[in-house]
Amino acid sequence: YGYGVDVENVKEARSEAELYSECRTDLVRFANALVGPSDALDAVSDAMESLLTTGALAEAGNPRALMYRAVLAKARSMQRSGFRRRARERRFAESIVVESPHVRPDVLEAVVRLSARQRACLFLTYWEDLTPSQVGERLGIGEGTVKQYLARARANLRKVLDE
Repeated sequence: YGYGVDVENVKEARSEAELYSECRTDLVRFANALVGPSDALDAVSDAMESLLTTGALAEAGNPRALMYRAVLAKARSMQRSGFRRRARERRFAESIVVESPHVRPDVLEAVVRLSARQRACLFLTYWEDLTPSQVGERLGIGEGTVKQYLARARANLRKVLDE
């Protein structure tokens, strides 16, 4: 190459890239079954980053199997993180109920189950009294997206309130 590039590393990187390219769809499908569609790409990306950073993929006897094991490990880690997060949210929700007896636990639980973006949009709209365009500006998303998150959040909360 003539520009100080190590030819062996270029070949190795190319083969890892080719291997990933061959397996990417199957790995995402596998991750989707483990963590769901919203986290599947993150699981695969994080697992591959770890393998490439440590050099384990280049040294593996069966790199395809190693990629699957790495995705599984990342998925398990994500699930544990999710369980811990939900437990923290539940503890927080319980502390609010104890401190604020006028809060309905079923509504609070429904709010906790909303996505983070939906909760953010609700909070900024109703507690900070911001317009959808101001919320969008603060979160770095479009006004239409804010309205969509608000509509979904309201629909989810309406189900609980109508029960």
